Amino acid sequence: MTGTLMEGFLPFEHEPYHNFQDPATAQAQEQAFRSVREQYVGRTFPMIIAGREATGEKTHDVHNPADTREVVWRFPNATHAQREEAIAAAKAAFEDWRFSDPFQRATIFKRAAELLRARRFEFNAVMTLENGKNWSEADGEVAESVDHFEVFAREAMRWAQGKAVYPMPDEHVTTVYEPLGVVACINPWNFPSAIPLGMALGAIAAGNTVIWKPASDTPLSSYLMVELLFQAGLPRSVIQFVTGDHDVLGDDLVDHKDIRMIAFTGSKNIGCRIYERASKVHPGQRWLKRVIAEMGGKDPMVICADADLDEAAAGIVAAAFGYAGQKCSACSRVIAEDSVYDALLEKVVERAKRLKVGLPEDNADLGPVIHERAARNILRYIEGGKKTAKLVLGGDQPDMGERRGGYVNPTIFSEVEPNDPLFQEEIFGPVLAFSRARDWRHAIELANDSEYGLTASFYSRDPHKITEARKLMHFGNLYINRKCTGALSGTHAFGGYGMSGTNAKVGGPDYLFWFMQTKTIAQRY
Repeated sequence: MTGTLMEGFLPFEHEPYHNFQDPATAQAQEQAFRSVREQYVGRTFPMIIAGREATGEKTHDVHNPADTREVVWRFPNATHAQREEAIAAAKAAFEDWRFSDPFQRATIFKRAAELLRARRFEFNAVMTLENGKNWSEADGEVAESVDHFEVFAREAMRWAQGKAVYPMPDEHVTTVYEPLGVVACINPWNFPSAIPLGMALGAIAAGNTVIWKPASDTPLSSYLMVELLFQAGLPRSVIQFVTGDHDVLGDDLVDHKDIRMIAFTGSKNIGCRIYERASKVHPGQRWLKRVIAEMGGKDPMVICADADLDEAAAGIVAAAFGYAGQKCSACSRVIAEDSVYDALLEKVVERAKRLKVGLPEDNADLGPVIHERAARNILRYIEGGKKTAKLVLGGDQPDMGERRGGYVNPTIFSEVEPNDPLFQEEIFGPVLAFSRARDWRHAIELANDSEYGLTASFYSRDPHKITEARKLMHFGNLYINRKCTGALSGTHAFGGYGMSGTNAKVGGPDYLFWFMQTKTIAQRY
């Protein structure tokens, strides 16, 4: 980035992860769990509408996935009237925020990054208690949130410079980018900090205002992030934080005439529904709504005969079973050349056997899926897979004593055919399918045999094969000789092809464009 607007920024560096092998660091995280339980557990938190705290006529419980008998906190269910109030407040706030100085926005984001650095252990603990991530997974997400603040501070300034045009002899012509209006951010439970923040910062950095609707399973991670932004100096009217049911914050929010754009991360079915509904122009609506959507994946890792099998096995296990496979980027398919298939499978099974299933709060390798309902869906896939493929590991649930939760053991199937649901459908759990390929080109064909196209990995030492994979593999994020999870904001612009979504690349150099419209101004001398 060049130009006077970018002066004063230090070179960007990714936020380092905490080393929980260090006793002092582990002790700090343990203390954060104690503090969060003392300060937050049992409380009812508010919404934030028109800059003020708002309660609801009804509330919903948020359960600890590690033991769903425990209600950790509660949030209101917004009414129809509160939804309308929030949209009206966002619309009114846009008239001021749209003209805010980009340097002001960047300064707020930089200050928020510093505030979050000081509270990382607390945010880790909150996330673990409401969505079941272990320490490292939660810490990685909170570190990504710090990166988002730093990246979007720089992007707000960069896009404020406009773009050069070819000159005219008698006119001064500029191309500038202006915000759209009110952006509804509809957020997932699996990344309740980084994903909502990325979408909201894209909107805010561009000068829009936001309706922030968190997932009902994980609202506190979002609430604390919104309050942190306010503490950093963001005007409280720029974000409306609303919680509750889909009957109030679902179709009616998407359809509303004053919503200019919807930013969504979640399932393919809901994303397609939003895309369809947003295409309709409602009475009083004066624009075509814009939609960005990230809708999941069925992510393969291709292993060639010349690959380093130990490195590949380590990458596969980390990508398949990190956070119990509940990442849209998680590896759910391994496609290996026949000559190394058996050896690779053996290495992966051996590593996966060493994973310990237990409590996220105790930093177990593998915790529960988000709730028992999700576990039942995963087990249905497993039972079907037992009839069509070979079960080589897991396929059942661990004994967790009296605790209730969606615990599923790491599960691996081999000899999975391309038409099998295990190969084609997103399961969103710790289930991995192994498939054979005749050769590396056949492996690429199998990898591309999916309606999704989010992430993929390709392991080979051969420069020619790598060159071909770079051209032929149809995925928004392709990783060579590394796992397919762990995108870093500002470096690995993240977004997929096909039914994985609209390819809006969060954390990338083009992301803010999705939240803007282009104006050309020509002034004759």
